[in-house]
Amino acid sequence: MAETPPSPADQVGEDAPAKINLALAVTGKRADGYHLLESLAVFTRFGDRIQAADAVEDSVVVDGPHAAALKDDDVSDNLVTRARDRLRAHLKQSGRKAPPVALRLEKNLPVASGIGGGSADAAATLRLLIRFWNADVSEQDLRILALSLGADVPMCLESKALMARGIGEEIEPVEDMATLPMVLVNPGVAVSTPSVFKALTSPDNPPLPALPATRDISGMAKWIMAARNDLVEPALSLSPQIGTCLEAIRSSGALVHAMSGSGATCFGIYETTDKAKQAARQISKEWPRWFVTATETR
Repeated sequence: MAETPPSPADQVGEDAPAKINLALAVTGKRADGYHLLESLAVFTRFGDRIQAADAVEDSVVVDGPHAAALKDDDVSDNLVTRARDRLRAHLKQSGRKAPPVALRLEKNLPVASGIGGGSADAAATLRLLIRFWNADVSEQDLRILALSLGADVPMCLESKALMARGIGEEIEPVEDMATLPMVLVNPGVAVSTPSVFKALTSPDNPPLPALPATRDISGMAKWIMAARNDLVEPALSLSPQIGTCLEAIRSSGALVHAMSGSGATCFGIYETTDKAKQAARQISKEWPRWFVTATETR
């Protein structure tokens, strides 16, 4: 496997935005063990990035601030390579070409952090290689490919405000959503999603409240406050640092603070982008070893 990444001048790229669950209800459990969810998800301008270039043989290089967290993983068998290989297999079934490609993952998102990093990378890889290989893939086939890679990948494939139900495959776009100034904070704790679900007291909970008719910053902050994330309690039982993280965001002047997905990343929503940036500076000063970034939704 080649270790030297291709020159940026020869690359095409695709963003892999962070997925933030503004609220998440666990509404049941299927016989096969998959939990049924209802979640309002948004995507931020901050995230990972995937680049592709022509190559003699396939390769994957990972760099960026959080690349070291993947050093013990087998790069030949992560969600990026699985997305590449499954898309290639799908294309070859109908005799279409999918030549070798050099992939480069810029890892800006912390791993195992409840903001869809791996799923976002897989979805971005699918979008990128469809363009790079000039492939014609039906929307239905693409959704099947995405779901085969993980329950969150169909959501990340959309990368826009949506309500997800089922195991994540039932997607309903949410229109007229305001751009939300936001701070993402992770206390440096990797949280196992299966462990969080295992610690969940009950899988049978009511659905989320109806979305507000006016989806401006104030309206969405009030809705999030009235909604919930059913995974907070089990995540806190496994990683108490999440509580410290939430308190840091609350103390920074956020309109609302909550945990995303199964944790440990938490978020705050602010009145303005400037206030979000100021809050990020305050939290970073108090907790210099945490992952903290100000961003906004796409």
